[in-house]
Amino acid sequence: MTDIESGTGAAQNQFLIDTRVFYDAIAEDYAALFEEELVGRPVERAILGVFAELVDGKGPVADLGCGPGRTTGRLAGLGLDVFGLDLSESMLAIARRENPGLRFEQGSMLDLDLPDGSLAGALSWYSSIHTPVDRLPDLFTEFHRVLAPGGHLLVAFQAGDQHRHHDRPWGHDVALTFQRRRPETVAGLLTDAGFTLLSQTVRAPDATLDETSQQAFLIARKPAPAA
Repeated sequence: MTDIESGTGAAQNQFLIDTRVFYDAIAEDYAALFEEELVGRPVERAILGVFAELVDGKGPVADLGCGPGRTTGRLAGLGLDVFGLDLSESMLAIARRENPGLRFEQGSMLDLDLPDGSLAGALSWYSSIHTPVDRLPDLFTEFHRVLAPGGHLLVAFQAGDQHRHHDRPWGHDVALTFQRRRPETVAGLLTDAGFTLLSQTVRAPDATLDETSQQAFLIARKPAPAA
């Protein structure tokens, strides 16, 4: 029994269990659907390029909630010392299979097994969308803890007010809600956690990609002590 399934916090962390079970069930189908996820997404490629330039050569980078490791591999291809972390062992199996030279670990973004200030960069690429809004302060505080002063964080998510519930995808007996956020809400929570917001990019939904919501990309920095 893992830590998220036991103890007094089990009920509070039920969303972690639900998320892991959901992605364990759909991992292969999900990976096949998003095999070419960055093709036709020039804004996303550009944002990842900016993030890579900000953190390149400054230390390790964590792709938190890495899923099948496609974005981890992209960042590695841009020259970063990057590793992935995810709740789902099935997703991690795909990530390891497709990126044999990279490191992938199982764990929760809310309780990272990393020393304070050990990362130059952290990426949450659509991985905060299953975290309840009342736990986002805890999540961003944990991101802030593991980043070194001057380190950068990139958070990507679907923007909006209407959540989207997925029930029995590909016929699997699982369900999960994908939560959408207002960019200004996430920006405020990042500021409250101690970050300085560097950029906020929101692009319109692309009907050719079957999108129904705007896509938001926020880059924030953990301030360095004054000289």
